[in-house]
Amino acid sequence: MTNSKSNLRLLFSMPVIVAALGYFVDIYDLILFGIVRVSSLKELGLSPTEITEVGAQILNMQMAGMLIGGILWGVLGDKKGRMSVLLGSIILYSTANFLNGFVQNVESYMALRFIAGIGLAGELGAGVTLVSELLPKAIRGYGTMIIASVGVTGAIAANFIAQSFDWRTAYIIGGVLGFALLLMRVGLMESEMFKTLKNSAVKRGAFFDLFTKKELFFKYAKSIMIGLPLWFCVGILILFSPEFAKELGIQGSVNAGHAVMLCYIGLTLGDFASGFMSQKAQSRRKIIFVFMGAALVLSLIYLSISNASAELFYALCFGIGVACGYWALFITVAAEQFGTNIRSTVASTVPNFVRGMVVPMSLAFLALKPYGGVVFAAAIVGGIVFIIGFVALWKLEETFHKELDYIEV
Repeated sequence: MTNSKSNLRLLFSMPVIVAALGYFVDIYDLILFGIVRVSSLKELGLSPTEITEVGAQILNMQMAGMLIGGILWGVLGDKKGRMSVLLGSIILYSTANFLNGFVQNVESYMALRFIAGIGLAGELGAGVTLVSELLPKAIRGYGTMIIASVGVTGAIAANFIAQSFDWRTAYIIGGVLGFALLLMRVGLMESEMFKTLKNSAVKRGAFFDLFTKKELFFKYAKSIMIGLPLWFCVGILILFSPEFAKELGIQGSVNAGHAVMLCYIGLTLGDFASGFMSQKAQSRRKIIFVFMGAALVLSLIYLSISNASAELFYALCFGIGVACGYWALFITVAAEQFGTNIRSTVASTVPNFVRGMVVPMSLAFLALKPYGGVVFAAAIVGGIVFIIGFVALWKLEETFHKELDYIEV
């Protein structure tokens, strides 16, 4: 009983709460462009055709920023500490999002989304790394479950704010939320694992070792690949839901903001369910397989329905979100695969490389679109992505019982 009370106190300690709220703001800012894409670009004078094309370009710039930021913050987290990332990244993306509320042209919009992407890249990896190192292995899955479950509700908040205020105000609110959270982070303690490591002569944050050492490279590649289906679903199927609805002849109007909100409500439930199921099954891989399989089935249904009601289409968006709820497990597995001296680098770069893969996925999607429409293009890209994800998962190490207090040499 005493141990249960102690674990409960650890689960709801300030580091876990602040990491969860940080991911909430991260997701709010990350997903906001997808919600206000049409209204913001229309106000800036773009035509319907330009809104799709330029919207994809801006999204690609945001994701490219996250690729760069993932490396920057990950290495910094291993060299200087997890807390340095949690403080520095939120300052950068909060400033960029606040300024987004005042843009007057596409060029400045694109530049600020790129800068915001760099900042957003540090949030999740540093939070998961810190919490994974602070919590005992018996409950660390619950810790990342809380972070992800609370975090993805940021998309719901983003949709609510975007529907209640104009798009400029929505960006400003995101910036203010970030600065408010920054105050909560002042005074948080660093993990003991990192403190011990910092006082040693061990090389930390060696990003290029992930590519030059064979064993590390294959672990790293597999950790990235299992997340690809997630961002195909969110970055293609959900963000471009109005275009899919039009081609499929969906009866009634489909709003991207509503589709995103329903998807992320599903993600909230899915993250909670997958984390809980993983703890009960004492396996990360088995539960990821179940959720990835569900995502594949629902994606196929999404791309094959025609002349259906908007309600059914929205229900599929919600279902895809639930199936994509292995995001928390995906990040946990990445953090657990590697030693303390490179864990922050991996935990920050893996999710952001996955997010960044939206760039080639969306480019391939847009390149294939003229040959057969959005459904054909998505089917080809999605088929490749899911095959890669399942093969990587099959080869991945189970990490549920793994102790994390070790280093990579």
